[in-house]
Formats: sequence, C-alpha cells, structure tokens
Amino acid sequence: MPEMISELELTGEFGPEHTAEAVGGFDRKPASGRRGGHGLLWGAAGALAASAVWATAVFAYGIGGDRKPDTHGYQVGGRSCSVMQMTALTASVGKRAEAPSLLPGTIETPALDSVSCTMSLASPDVPAENDHGWSYRLHVGMSVELHKETDPLPEFDARKDSSVWGNDAERSELVPGLGDRAYLLVVDEQTSELRVVEGGAVIKLSIAASMDYASADEGGEPPRGEPDPPAVEPYHADLISDMRDVMKKLKTA
Repeated sequence: MPEMISELELTGEFGPEHTAEAVGGFDRKPASGRRGGHGLLWGAAGALAASAVWATAVFAYGIGGDRKPDTHGYQVGGRSCSVMQMTALTASVGKRAEAPSLLPGTIETPALDSVSCTMSLASPDVPAENDHGWSYRLHVGMSVELHKETDPLPEFDARKDSSVWGNDAERSELVPGLGDRAYLLVVDEQTSELRVVEGGAVIKLSIAASMDYASADEGGEPPRGEPDPPAVEPYHADLISDMRDVMKKLKTA
C-alpha cells in the first residue's frame, strides 16, 4: 500500500474527548442540619452562573438562535458542473473521457441549493477505434449543497462514516486545513470520497475505478478474467488538490 501523503493525518479520533465534570457542588448532597442551606445556595449560584455562561454563548455565537450559516460567497446552480476541471487527477490518470454533466435532481430554493455532476477520466492506453482491449477508467462525482437557513455541520459530522453510495466507509480520516472540516472516506480499495464543509456549503468529490472493455466487433463479449482496477489511494493527494480548486471556482462561478 502506498505511503499516505503527509497532508492526511489519521488522528484516530475526530475531536477531543469530553468528560463530565461536577459544577459548583451541584451533585453533592448536604451533610446535615444548616449546612444543607449552603449546599442549596451554592447549587443556585452554580445554576445562575451556568445560565449566564449559556446566555453569553447564545449572544456571542448564536447558539440556539436563528443565526444563518455563512455562505462564504459560494454559488450553486445548473452551471456549477463547469468547475470540475480535475486538473490534478487528469494529469495522473491520463486524459478526460467524458466531460462533466449535470445529474437530475438540482434544487434551487430559498433554504437550499443543491447540484450533482459526473465525469470520467481514462488511462492513455485506451484502445483505438476498431481495436479491442481493456482500459482503466476513473469515475468522478461531485455533489454541492448550499444551506442558507441552517448550519449543516452537525449532520455533516454525524454522517462522516457514511458514503454517497449508502454504505459505511472502511475508514475515514480527518483532513487538516481544508474548509471548516473535511473527511476522506476510504470505502474500499477502488472507491474513495472527500467531503468538506465550509459555513453553509457541503462539497463532496468521489472517485471510483473500473475496467472497461472495448470490442472491435459491435456487441462483442469481453474475454473471461476481467482484470481488477488499480487502487485509488495513490490519487488521494490529487483529489485534495482538485477539491481546493473546486472550492475556489464555486466562489467565482
């Protein structure tokens, strides 16, 4: 297995561990007699202090309020597929086989804009016309959601191990320095997905490898023993590079 690129740091954890802590004697019972009043007093003081802290957080950060997510200038619509240049992946795989195309299901509402696109890349040794043989293809998918009313981060974290194909990833890795949070999902040896959340924008790029057979005769059957497609892990660095480019272009599209 190729060495993981330095930009990907498998943390093993997706956030700091939190342990419950007693606050101001809240969980302590009074010993006896008049000291019980002091316990209640400290308990009330603790409750007031906690309320004050919560109120400050609500005021400062919009917690529990109706604060809308920052869209960071992202624009999502029917022309968003044009941002799929995939320069790094194309250079590594070989050439573009199919141009980006819009998939059904585009959403444009006051609360949510959403678009999905697909394209494919091919190895340079694709059989020529009237020739036959196997060729390697890398299918690239892009999904972009722009949430304008609610913060997508909680749901983003909750789904960090679930791929766009509906199955759980073999592993997910936190990718530093990309948006507000980013995860690389390794679904299997031939399939990976990179997803990023930045403010109200959720962007996903997926790659899936396959082997295609070209026959010299129309309708010709491929020979037995289809070769296994190469692993996609060597393309992870390219996937991250292209994600940065997609994010930049979506803000200027």
